[in-house]
Amino acid sequence: MRNARSWVTGVGTILLVLGCISPSLPAESMKIGVIDPQVVLEKTKAGKRALDGLKEFSASRQKIVSADDEQLKQLEKELQAQEAGLSEAARREKQEQFRTKLQNYQKRLQDFNREIQAKQREIAGEYQKKIDQVAATVAQRNGFAAVLDKGNETSLRIVIYYHDAIDLTAQVIKEFDRRNK
Repeated sequence: MRNARSWVTGVGTILLVLGCISPSLPAESMKIGVIDPQVVLEKTKAGKRALDGLKEFSASRQKIVSADDEQLKQLEKELQAQEAGLSEAARREKQEQFRTKLQNYQKRLQDFNREIQAKQREIAGEYQKKIDQVAATVAQRNGFAAVLDKGNETSLRIVIYYHDAIDLTAQVIKEFDRRNK
């Protein structure tokens, strides 16, 4: 359902963009370009810094999760080793401690995953705005009437075919780096 909505939104955006093109422009002068925003993010200096920051953020969370995981494994080993010599009440208490730590671990893991996803969305949104602005500048400078997101295997692809001559990605990367040092 989400892909269908995304497709409809994407097609709607294309129609809106194309509908905004002045009908007074002759068809042969209506140049349409494509860009790959993901490549722009990955290949620009500022984008690389942002992605590195995200990796560091994720790595710091992973270290905490790994330490919690080791602690849980150690507690489980201790519980199994001591289980035979413990009274029923002591065994239940140790099992309850383990369950509580496991629940806290699972909650922390979920919280960290949400934080990382939020950070990814924040970076993507921030850079998409910048990429859109730079793409508009490059398109206007080169006389393009519209610029489309060519998509990739993991995202919605609206552009089925394009000639390499209308791919503005390299120009957008160059302009993005010039603006965002």
